[in-house]
Amino acid sequence: MSNITDPQMWDFDDLNFTGMPPTDEGYSPCRLETETLNKYVVIITYALVFLLSLLGNSLVMLVILYSRVGRSVTDVYLLNLALADLLFALTLPIWAASKVNGWIFGTFLCKVVSLLKEVNFYSGILLLACISVDRYLAIVHATRTLTQKRHLVKFVCLGCWGLSMNLSLPFFLFRQAYHPNNSSPVCYEVLGNDTAKWRMVLRILPHTFGFIVPLFVMLFCYGFTLRTLFKAHMGQKHRAMRVIFAVVLIFLLCWLPYNLVLLADTLMRTQVIQESCERRNNIGRALDATEILGFLHSCLNPIIYAFIGQNFRHGFLKILAMHGLVSKEFLARHRVTSYTSSSVNVSSNL
Repeated sequence: MSNITDPQMWDFDDLNFTGMPPTDEGYSPCRLETETLNKYVVIITYALVFLLSLLGNSLVMLVILYSRVGRSVTDVYLLNLALADLLFALTLPIWAASKVNGWIFGTFLCKVVSLLKEVNFYSGILLLACISVDRYLAIVHATRTLTQKRHLVKFVCLGCWGLSMNLSLPFFLFRQAYHPNNSSPVCYEVLGNDTAKWRMVLRILPHTFGFIVPLFVMLFCYGFTLRTLFKAHMGQKHRAMRVIFAVVLIFLLCWLPYNLVLLADTLMRTQVIQESCERRNNIGRALDATEILGFLHSCLNPIIYAFIGQNFRHGFLKILAMHGLVSKEFLARHRVTSYTSSSVNVSSNL
């Protein structure tokens, strides 16, 4: 195949894509833009997210673990959500360093950090789907199956982690450090001559079962939950749900754009929508930008709890009072009333 230097003269139908980065020296049919965003801005963003996530999620886990007596089913889910964000945050320094000199950390770390990134995403949306089902059963059907049998919640969380691992496993198996000619090394899925076809399979299956299905579960459950709350005029209970709704909303705002762009990229690569050099570069830039937005999510939940979750603030102050960092008089002045009900369990210690 001869080298083609003018991207406007490139006929996509005449080329057999493998999905791999170009390997022939001088081969640049599309003049792909490798530096789509200012790398120093990206590195600073990653560093801030890393510090905020490390501090915030550690505090969230500390508050929940200290509140053993009043810990709700929702708290257990949020504890696992904080753990997922914390594990992902630990990989951010590696992602930041790779923006400078490319992927220089070898295949093993490529596999591990890719796995943690995907597990964080899938476990996040699966845990939020579980919270929506729990709230739906507690409010719409007034059942307390999981509340009364707390050991079931542990198995549900283990199931979420197990499913997340299975959905993320292809990234661990097939990603490796790859060094294309005339380019920095990358962390990439290498699947031989059928890379493009298998990458579509590895995208579509996890995307369907790890994003679309849980999203519809949340929309269904919260739709009926909100309708029940408003019909029953449960003002206080609705107020207690603000934290959960805010967590779900922030998750969607952070990860939905990336998944929509990823869907567009998948449709382009499967020729459902026409591929062109300009479109390919535009999608590449959008993927980089929306991925940073997704990374940002790992530090936002603790901020939500701090500003909206009154019980979280009280739990944090209680820990400070236990260690003599604030006075008990100060704690008493900031005591809040829990929005719990014996008939409808809508509480969250956050």
